[in-house]
Amino acid sequence: MTDPIRDQIVLITGASSGFGADAARLFAGAGAVVLLAARRVDRLTALAEQIRAAGGQAYVVPLDLGEYTQIDEAVQTILDQFGRIDILINNAGFGRLDWLENLDPLNDIQAQITVNLGGLIQLTRRVLPQMYQRRSGHIINMASVAGHIAAPMYTIYSATKYGVRGFTDALRREAAPFGVRVSGIYPGPAVTEFGQHSGDNVLKRRVKLPAFLALTSESVAQRMLRLARHPRRAVILPGYYRLAFLIDRLFPGLVDWFLQVVFVRRFHSPEK
Repeated sequence: MTDPIRDQIVLITGASSGFGADAARLFAGAGAVVLLAARRVDRLTALAEQIRAAGGQAYVVPLDLGEYTQIDEAVQTILDQFGRIDILINNAGFGRLDWLENLDPLNDIQAQITVNLGGLIQLTRRVLPQMYQRRSGHIINMASVAGHIAAPMYTIYSATKYGVRGFTDALRREAAPFGVRVSGIYPGPAVTEFGQHSGDNVLKRRVKLPAFLALTSESVAQRMLRLARHPRRAVILPGYYRLAFLIDRLFPGLVDWFLQVVFVRRFHSPEK
């Protein structure tokens, strides 16, 4: 049986590291043509060369999702060269984790909203029409368990991921009648560069997640590939987070109390 990924044109944002880079390797290994989009062109170039050396097809697409004017130009260039985008993996995003009053209004708050949610929406909007024309396509949005459970210090990051979740659900229902699939991925903590860019915060200094509970970047990328082969509405990683979501939904007061007692009251000392 022919692999449905073979010869597909796959655009991956945030491809310079983490989930995006590992997904690029896996999709290329499955025979897809991968388009690597991110700001760090040097990293994209090195990854593309690595993929080509392994026999795959990879091309670099310089793109800063925080600069919306770049999106139209990048997508048009792709369509002119390749004729279509079969799969869009909206993976780019970052987090600045801290108490809300400590976050910088522009670099931490507005930047997260602009990239994590706004850039994802703008790119999807630009890619979607050519999928509608062909009555075919798959959009995979990288969200987070923070899009289901909002934790202290994740105020803005959770807001963006809740937004991605809502956008994903709404667009799935909007696009399905025209042959376009829309899926969301909701991973828990993983070993990536995310923590290196989340800021110097109490969460990193005082709260250590046991290593065995952290996902690997490659395991998340493998689920992306599986999702592309067998589309479904949502993938939650690890699966046991479904129980946490249920508890949060049924007993929100209990979750509030727990987080306030074991975390907020211990580590947060706002000025009076």
